[in-house]
Amino acid sequence: MNPIPFADLNTLAAHFRTELAPPPPQNPKKFILLYGYNGTGKTRLSTAFKNIGKKVGADGKKIESDTLYFNAFTEDLFWWDNDLENDLEPRLLVNPNSSLLSGFRDLDLGESISGNFGRYCAAKFDIIYYSAEEVAAMANPASPAHDLYRRFGNELETKPKHIRFKARGSDHWIKISRGEERIFIWSVFLSIVQQVLKGESSYQWVKYLYIDDPISSLDEHNAITVASHMVQLLTETKSEVKCVISTHHTLFFNVVSNELKDELRSKKASQHFLSRGPTAGTYILRKQEGDTPFFHHVAALAQLYEADRNGQLYTHHFNMLRSILEKTASFHGYRHFSMCIKRDADDEDGILHTRLINILSHGNYSLFEPQEMLEENKNYFRKILHEFIKRYPFNPVLFPEAPAPTLAAATKAAAQVAVTPPAKAPAKAAKKTAPKAPATDPTT
Repeated sequence: MNPIPFADLNTLAAHFRTELAPPPPQNPKKFILLYGYNGTGKTRLSTAFKNIGKKVGADGKKIESDTLYFNAFTEDLFWWDNDLENDLEPRLLVNPNSSLLSGFRDLDLGESISGNFGRYCAAKFDIIYYSAEEVAAMANPASPAHDLYRRFGNELETKPKHIRFKARGSDHWIKISRGEERIFIWSVFLSIVQQVLKGESSYQWVKYLYIDDPISSLDEHNAITVASHMVQLLTETKSEVKCVISTHHTLFFNVVSNELKDELRSKKASQHFLSRGPTAGTYILRKQEGDTPFFHHVAALAQLYEADRNGQLYTHHFNMLRSILEKTASFHGYRHFSMCIKRDADDEDGILHTRLINILSHGNYSLFEPQEMLEENKNYFRKILHEFIKRYPFNPVLFPEAPAPTLAAATKAAAQVAVTPPAKAPAKAAKKTAPKAPATDPTT
């Protein structure tokens, strides 16, 4: 996973487009799979990717696009009218301005959406379209919705106005849960993707699909189901449409990676780990070779190792280190991460380093305004990190040129600041002496 730096998201988006459609004689990818933590910039990356393919007219309005995407903005096309006055018919309203909903009625997407939605939820729904009478009223310049009519004209009759839901076996309209709402929107998107892959005329403008975190609010079972069904849909046709899939969900990433193993082996797909760069607004992309799914805690460990090698250790790195230790402890069947920290001869109970991790991983540390660690805490961090890497059989390729002198120096420095027992205390009691509190950073 050799890191590739990018100055901004636009440069990274352009890199992905080149990977999907490179100049000859390079072979194009059909899929890009991307893992990144929440807050890394995945949603903004999907927007940057879309904007590269967008063309606008002299008036600044979009006249052409080549990317259909699913992200937080897609979910914002739907919102609730809770019917607070009567409390009888809560409705999920739909923004008709989106090109996502082109040809919705003509293609009779209701049945397709019902099939996709029924995989996950038992609720029934009705799609209500704009009526001819409503559209005729919008044609009146005095209508509040006249601008909408000027844009779409009678095409509005093909667009959904709102959706109503019922529980199975009930005649009462209901408001579905947030998780059910999101899976309904995902089902709408999947049904449209099916039309894209079939080459339907309403969606022939789509050259790329960009899917960002479609499984918010879903449990692990549904995350697996969504991932498997999505890849099955994307790979069962011979469509030339290319796809980028990004997520912060480890299980989802690994299921998609496993489902794409044939494409990965044949070099028709690639997978990457995205992280923030050393300076604000920059990014690091690590490509994973081969078809084996990587786990984000291993990638995070490599990222911490690289940060130490570059001398760029920030307070939030303690949070990342704790997360890695907790996952390792869980994997090995331990109840607490302290069991995965090497204990020094003068600290048999592991009090010092456990206390360090506890205190320094609970500060108000921000990824967006990183604070550099104090030098004393850097030494503690290096000692815990490198002893952890030495203790467990990680692939050495991930940690090139192990800086043994750095570890030795860190161990020596950490020992110098460790608390010493009072001169009159017996040796046995010295082991029980509480260690000195670590130096706290300004943001704690």
